[in-house]
Amino acid sequence: MSGLSIHLGMKIDLNCDMGEGMNNDAQIMPYISSANIACGAHAGDASIMQQTIRIAQQHNVAIGAHPSYPDREHFGRIEIQMTADELYSEVLQQIQLIQKIAREEGASLHHVKPHGALYNTAAKKIEVAEAIAKAIHDVDASLKVYGLPNSVFETVCKAMGLEFVGEGFADRTYNNEGQLTPRSMPHALITDSTVAIEQAMNMVQRGMVQTVEGSLIPMQVKTICLHGDGAHAIEFAKALHDAFHLQHIAITH
Repeated sequence: MSGLSIHLGMKIDLNCDMGEGMNNDAQIMPYISSANIACGAHAGDASIMQQTIRIAQQHNVAIGAHPSYPDREHFGRIEIQMTADELYSEVLQQIQLIQKIAREEGASLHHVKPHGALYNTAAKKIEVAEAIAKAIHDVDASLKVYGLPNSVFETVCKAMGLEFVGEGFADRTYNNEGQLTPRSMPHALITDSTVAIEQAMNMVQRGMVQTVEGSLIPMQVKTICLHGDGAHAIEFAKALHDAFHLQHIAITH
């Protein structure tokens, strides 16, 4: 069979973390289909949320909440000890804030994706996963939830009746446990667009990813993420966009 017939009808959501003060959102937005917008806890503020939502609307990009631990000093990339109730309230307030701003702009929230350490902790710790999932459910049970496939977070979200969307990263590496390689480790970040495209294609077309240890493990995804704060963010966005189109894979939320 030809490559065209194999991939005909395939689609992928291409998402990016935005509203984080990187000043490249407008340049990236034309290439993606979903934006995860910082809710003010690790980056951003109400004005930036409003601006980012407006740019997303211009390009028909789905608007997502990107809640995090309240930690601007470390950009939300360090786990903070919070009780389940504290975390629930924190995430609830962040989602409600961006939901309110979106509505004022005539838009609606499409999904929620935890940020940084909150994302990684939710993938492993059930009490954190449950607090986040409950907050999402209580704001709007129809919101999609982006997260790590085969994780505790996926199990919890599905048990709560939320629609979970498995996410793969184009610009981060994985270990044999299917977790993201910690940023403190060597080779955690992918900086070569060719490597990023190959990894994304492996996940989209084959449902597999190669780990830093060299193993091939299952990684079924419906959305691919690239980080807006990455040094190669604009280059990666265009390269991934072009690569998917070349393979006749539609980019859509």
